[in-house]
Amino acid sequence: MNIPENLKYTKDHEWVKLEGGTATIGITDFAQNELGDIVFVEVDTEGETLDREETFGTIEAVKTVSDLFMPVSGEITEFNDDLESTPDIINKDPYGKGWIIKVKLSDVSEVDDLLSASDYMDLVGA
Repeated sequence: MNIPENLKYTKDHEWVKLEGGTATIGITDFAQNELGDIVFVEVDTEGETLDREETFGTIEAVKTVSDLFMPVSGEITEFNDDLESTPDIINKDPYGKGWIIKVKLSDVSEVDDLLSASDYMDLVGA
């Protein structure tokens, strides 16, 4: 299981990459493995400002549909359009081409509340 050290994580299995005041967000390798083959990703909140832990979209796999939760509060500035035609890139490259949204952070310090890679490893038993 791949858990990059340079990212932050949530108990809901999202990852966050901070670049200045912008966060790139996706789901972890653990999450995509648990979901199985991803067939659809819906994010209808682009352009909206949401609070931490609010639902920003859904991800559908062959087995189930799961909500996606905001790990930090802010404005969703971008959705990965590649996911519309090839949602399974999340299965192949969850930390790279499989990112889901970009968020302009309302409060950068919220990132400090997220899990480190080692804390996330403990959470998933890796």
